Amino acid sequence: QVPLEESGGGLVQAGGSLRLSCAASGHTISSYTVGWFRQAPGKEREFVAAISWSGYTTNYADSVKGRFTISRDNAKNTVYLQMNSLKPDDTAVYHCAAKPGWETAWIAVTYHYWGQGTQVTVSS
Repeated sequence: QVPLEESGGGLVQAGGSLRLSCAASGHTISSYTVGWFRQAPGKEREFVAAISWSGYTTNYADSVKGRFTISRDNAKNTVYLQMNSLKPDDTAVYHCAAKPGWETAWIAVTYHYWGQGTQVTVSS
């Protein structure tokens, strides 16, 4: 098991910013692909962004391109999601997940380890 913990969620007005963090305690995630997914009430879980173990390769959902940036600091065993220009439609519980390998990084069921999630609420 690789325990993941998200932090940084909260309530923000539309147009504002938040930075989410995904940290692994007791295990290194430096060799894993890490993805962010979100789930809003009554909706299916959806892919947001993913980053390869090296940080050189990233992938974003069309809905967040140009607004969100995923990054990682392997020395700190942490992955970040910088969210700018937030919209009410971004309101959801955001989860980070980790898996070996990059292939199909946008598909949730391919991830082995998941955090509990952090709530992001964007008011209009």
